[in-house]
Amino acid sequence: MLQSINPTNNELIGEYEEHTFEEVEDIISRAKMAQREWEKTDFGERSEKLAEVANILRNQKEHLAFLMALEMGKPVPQGIGEIEKCAWLCEFYSEKAESFLADEKIDTEAQKSYIHFTPLGVVLSIMPWNFPFWQVLRFGAPALMAGNGVILKHSENTSGCALKIEEIIHEAGIPEGLFRTILIDKEKMKPIVQHSGIAAVTLTGSTRAGKAVAAQAGESLKKTVLELGGSDPYLILEDANLDLAAEICATSKLINSGQSCVAAKRFIVVESVYDEFIARFKQQLQSRRVGDPFAEGISVGPIARLDLRHELHRQVKESIEKGADVIFGCELPEGEGAFYPVSLLTNVTPGMPAYEEELFGPVAAVIKVKDEEEAIRVANDTNYGLGAAVFSQNVARAEQIAATELEAGCCFVNSLVKSDPRMPFGGIRDSGYGRELGLYGIREFVNVKTVWIS
Repeated sequence: MLQSINPTNNELIGEYEEHTFEEVEDIISRAKMAQREWEKTDFGERSEKLAEVANILRNQKEHLAFLMALEMGKPVPQGIGEIEKCAWLCEFYSEKAESFLADEKIDTEAQKSYIHFTPLGVVLSIMPWNFPFWQVLRFGAPALMAGNGVILKHSENTSGCALKIEEIIHEAGIPEGLFRTILIDKEKMKPIVQHSGIAAVTLTGSTRAGKAVAAQAGESLKKTVLELGGSDPYLILEDANLDLAAEICATSKLINSGQSCVAAKRFIVVESVYDEFIARFKQQLQSRRVGDPFAEGISVGPIARLDLRHELHRQVKESIEKGADVIFGCELPEGEGAFYPVSLLTNVTPGMPAYEEELFGPVAAVIKVKDEEEAIRVANDTNYGLGAAVFSQNVARAEQIAATELEAGCCFVNSLVKSDPRMPFGGIRDSGYGRELGLYGIREFVNVKTVWIS
């Protein structure tokens, strides 16, 4: 039995009977049949249905935000923002998919030669709890527009969101067999990943989970796309606008209560502006309120689960034991729920969890460096490579650093790292491989077919 527990008060809010393997096999079989029919539809029909998904999302955004707050603690205004972004995503692909997948003519000695894109089949998506709607639709919308079927295995604690997504997809007129949620424990996924009816797999989650699924899929020679963890560095250079940098850094650190792969993780500050930045950053962080995600004015809700809070606190305590300084926070609060205070650690150095690992919560880790050169070296001193940001009023130099010197998949100047339907999103190294969103995202799960006519 899968359980959903409200992280605000630790109360059980839902129990869900797991699917048996035989039931999952039947779901996959039906998805294959539905996909064969779906790929015969034209882009106009698919577009119409995906646009209707966007309409339903907008019409239900308050209810859906409430559901997210209940299951994983996201403050309601942020949940509404997530649903609005999902609607935009669906509209984007409903408008752009046909042009993104149009035949590409190639000039050769052939009478006619071109590239044609066809769907792979049924794609298994293994999704996390932190953005319960966005993570699913970020993959699902382009996959469906490309003619694929989708099997969703969501995180157990957001099973209610998973079933709601399925309901919305079907309500929009997309065939019921084509998009299905399976309710099953994550430890039982290997035979499903390797099932002959699954053509490819995508996972958003931890590096550990990504390696396991990639290995399982690799045994069956299946395409995978992995969007994994991150330890995103934010570089504060000596000519940065410190007020702007402090505000954006605090916002990025506390997105989704710090539970985001692209939340700012390591703040790398050159020593000439270190004290000034810390003063501004501290003020910005302490201005953000922690509390009930249903209450007004709350920026930071609870950690999604008690075990996740326990792991975060272990990382914090170990970093302090190894010499990190506590500016504020870093203590477990009394009372019910999985809350963790907004916290600030300085004097963070190599060997500490705050330096080496991803802190998935509202804890900011600041690293002092001598100059720009050292800032770039420290930024790249990680096994991760998802996002990075540079703050400088010398925009041309900052752009050069972002484009050519930072080792990450998404690099921003004077802005927080974020995903956008129009731009490819993904990482390198332990942050995964492949891309979602934009042109490159929709082409991940298609057969890039050469056609040659003599």
